[in-house]
Amino acid sequence: MLAPFVASIGCYEADVPDGRETTVPTGAAQIVVNLDRDELSWHSGGKRHTRGGIGFCPPQARPLEIDTAQQRRTICVAFRPGGAYPFVGPVDALDEPVIDLDELWGRTFLRERLQAAASPRAALRLVEEELAGRLAHPPDPGLAAAAADLGRGLAVAAVGITTGADRRRFAAQVGLSPKRFARVRRLQRLLDTVGPDRDWARAAVEVGYFDQAHMVNDFRALTGLTPTAYEPRSAGERNHVRLPAAPRSAPR
Repeated sequence: MLAPFVASIGCYEADVPDGRETTVPTGAAQIVVNLDRDELSWHSGGKRHTRGGIGFCPPQARPLEIDTAQQRRTICVAFRPGGAYPFVGPVDALDEPVIDLDELWGRTFLRERLQAAASPRAALRLVEEELAGRLAHPPDPGLAAAAADLGRGLAVAAVGITTGADRRRFAAQVGLSPKRFARVRRLQRLLDTVGPDRDWARAAVEVGYFDQAHMVNDFRALTGLTPTAYEPRSAGERNHVRLPAAPRSAPR
C-alpha cells in the first residue's frame, strides 16, 4: 500500500559524537523521529532553531547544518518524489527545514508510542500503520513519471511540464519547482558517478553540466562546499559532511 509513496522506512542507531554537519539536498521529503532526545534542530543565520523530536522535513535546494547528536537513535521515513503530498498536503507551502509533525497531523503521541515499542520491528510497524491510516489520495502516476525523467537528466519541457499550472502542481506535490528538483537530482547523479579517483571534470560531463565551471558553481550553491572540499562522513553516507569543530577562544 505504501510502496508508491515511500522509498524506505528505517530505524537507525549510531555512536556519533556531538558536533555539526552539513546535509546535502536530495530532493526527497522525510519524516524524522529522534528517539534519543525530544528535539530536532538546524542552524542558520548564526542561530540554532529547534523543533520537537518528531518532524516533517520538506525537500531543500540548499545545504542544511544540523547537530550530529540527534542521529544517535532515529526512525526515518524517506518519501518518493511527490509521495509526501497525500499525507501532509501541499509540500511547497512548508517553508522551514523542519516542521513539527503535530502541527500537520495534530497530537498523535507517535513518538511516545515508538519509544515504548517492544522492538525496532514493532516500531516500524507502528509507523506503517500510522501512514496507512493517513493516506488521503492515490499516487499521481504522471507526476511520478515526470520526476523520474527529471532525475535521469531530461529537460523540464521534455517531460511534459509545459505550463504554469503544471509547474505549480509539481511544486505542490514534490516541494521544489521542476528546475530546482532537476538541479538537486543532477547533483545526486554527480555524487553517484564520481569515484575514488575524484575525476570531477569527467563526472561533470557525464551527468549533464555544461563544463567544469558550471558544475563547481552549482555544487557550491547546493552544498556550500567546493568539490575538492567535499568529504562525506563515509562512502555509504555521501549526503552527510562533518563540519570541523569551531576553534576555542584562547584564555585571557
